[in-house]
Amino acid sequence: MNTILDYTPQEYKDMYQRVQRATQVLTTDAEPEVAPTPKEVVWTRNKTKLYRYISDHPKKHKVPLLFVYALINKPYILDLTKGGSLIEFLVERGFDVYLLDWGTPGYEDRNMKLDDYVMDYIPRAVRKVLRKSNADEVSILGYCMGGTITSMFAALHPELPIRNLIFMTSPFDFENSSTYGEMLDERYFDIDKVVDTLGCIPPEMIDYGNKMINPMGTNFGPFISLVERADNENFIKSFKLLQKWLNDGILFPGEAYRQWIRDFYQKNKLINGEMVIRGQKVNLENIKANVLNLAGKNDLIAPPHQVEALMNAISSEDKEFKVLPVGHTSITYGSQATKITYPTIAEWLVKRSN
Repeated sequence: MNTILDYTPQEYKDMYQRVQRATQVLTTDAEPEVAPTPKEVVWTRNKTKLYRYISDHPKKHKVPLLFVYALINKPYILDLTKGGSLIEFLVERGFDVYLLDWGTPGYEDRNMKLDDYVMDYIPRAVRKVLRKSNADEVSILGYCMGGTITSMFAALHPELPIRNLIFMTSPFDFENSSTYGEMLDERYFDIDKVVDTLGCIPPEMIDYGNKMINPMGTNFGPFISLVERADNENFIKSFKLLQKWLNDGILFPGEAYRQWIRDFYQKNKLINGEMVIRGQKVNLENIKANVLNLAGKNDLIAPPHQVEALMNAISSEDKEFKVLPVGHTSITYGSQATKITYPTIAEWLVKRSN
């Protein structure tokens, strides 16, 4: 194997220029613009906004689609840039698309619980979507934790006309959660002490936990790639977009975080039928809508076995589980997303939205 000591003068020069360009990207380049698809606010509650996307493309499908995002980071990963946006892709194919954006919580939101999102926010947003679209039914796509929350909402609201549910890298069974499970084991991770001390969980803490799954790869890998590919403008664009999103974290309301860690990672209550939301037991068997459940083969945050567990718990007759050759983020942004994820979702929805 050649080392830097074996470089020719030209190779040294090329490396120096790549390092200079990488330094420029990290220190002086302007932040990229994100969330390019036009939208309007149609409903608000506290920090939360419900967006409807505006398009000149005619609406071809009767059933509107609502995106439900996680309580971590910001949802513009779903609409990151032109040509690399799941939302743009579906809007251009004639879907009436909405996004539930939880906003940026503050310390005053530390007592927000999953109960509030499941029993108040999502139901009201769904009713608003139905009225705004003049529709009889709705489709919902939940990404990451947003899908886990959506499953509880759907199970507890059989009265709402949910026709289609799409879950994208959403964990449901936390029995074998690998490194996460080890880090969050209740013998070592005192969730009460964490929440009672901090009130809201800072995004840096959550980001650090995510990076500890693969410390070398996530902490150093992107920057090594940046130096190696600093002369590739397409790579530079993607790097800046993803770094902006990854570093744009938000506070996680403390009481919701307490539930997320204790009831899911430590007690695995949802898949075992023991989850209780505002006094009601969450029974996933109540889900009868058409279901498309997507996992990423390379996903370290929600591995396929955690995602697939939903399939035996629901009553849906039309249900499909797919493992795509992507990771937790690349399922929604990147070349594999545009080639595989976007068409997979669109084709499945088209057949079930008229």
